[in-house]
Amino acid sequence: MLMKMTNTSPHLLGGSQCNSATQTFDGVDLMGERLANEVLSVVEQRRGVKKISFVAHSLGGLVARYAVGRLYKSNNRTKSSSKKSADEGERLEGLIAGLEPMNFITFASPHLGSSGNKQLPFLCGLPFLERRASETAHLIVGRTGKHLFLTDNDDGRRPLLLRMVDDCDDIKFRSALRSFKRRVAYANANFDHMVGWRTSSIRRQHELPKHRLLVRDEKYPHIVHVDKGVEDNNEAEARSDLYDPEEEMIRGLTQVPWERVDVSFQKSSQRLVAHNTIQVKSYWLNSDGADVINHMMDNFLV
Repeated sequence: MLMKMTNTSPHLLGGSQCNSATQTFDGVDLMGERLANEVLSVVEQRRGVKKISFVAHSLGGLVARYAVGRLYKSNNRTKSSSKKSADEGERLEGLIAGLEPMNFITFASPHLGSSGNKQLPFLCGLPFLERRASETAHLIVGRTGKHLFLTDNDDGRRPLLLRMVDDCDDIKFRSALRSFKRRVAYANANFDHMVGWRTSSIRRQHELPKHRLLVRDEKYPHIVHVDKGVEDNNEAEARSDLYDPEEEMIRGLTQVPWERVDVSFQKSSQRLVAHNTIQVKSYWLNSDGADVINHMMDNFLV
């Protein structure tokens, strides 16, 4: 996970080091608390920084969402420019760690968890395997497994991922997301064996672009569909009589607009490791994902 913090010049880039190895089994909340503390520590060391962005991969997207909720503070400050007085400036909706939030970007992150059908693709959508995974995930990946499969009920509370789509009394998850200028979800449309297309792009099944409609970009050959996203409550109203946890998470998260960028490595020799290729975890193994990273950088707000 990267925390990108900028002042006017230069740009400062920091990679989070606080959640690694078996620490990733501790649960989204504990990892989020560690990340929030790490961000505060970095901000304290770099007093000139004015803006902050988050770029996260896989589980890191959930951890980042928790952390920004913890770091969010409502704000009455205005952002003035050379053309505007402070009274006429752009009013900031909130601050993250005292900084102006710019980009919140995730790559192949399981925003809706892993419990839905085909949300953990290597199980091939087989109901028996998906049920067994839900029942045993905590034995393999600890509290994180409970969070991903929505089987946690700490102190009788609702599953964490359901709470993380709204503002709670102590953590303003939705307000924190809304405070960013952009929210972008990059998602693998195929060949990601760890995170399904729906959960990584925060969509319902019928909202996924049809493969025959996907258009490739010559500059970014693996970017196959871009949806700039708007805030839209019509779907929630039309389906208000239906309920399931995945639907509740979609409704909550889409109260703020998201850009969706769909990626396909179908013709790539690295397609079987698409989950890592989408963010070039290792250049030698995942170099085909470089155009996806270039797309992120070319559209990055600074």
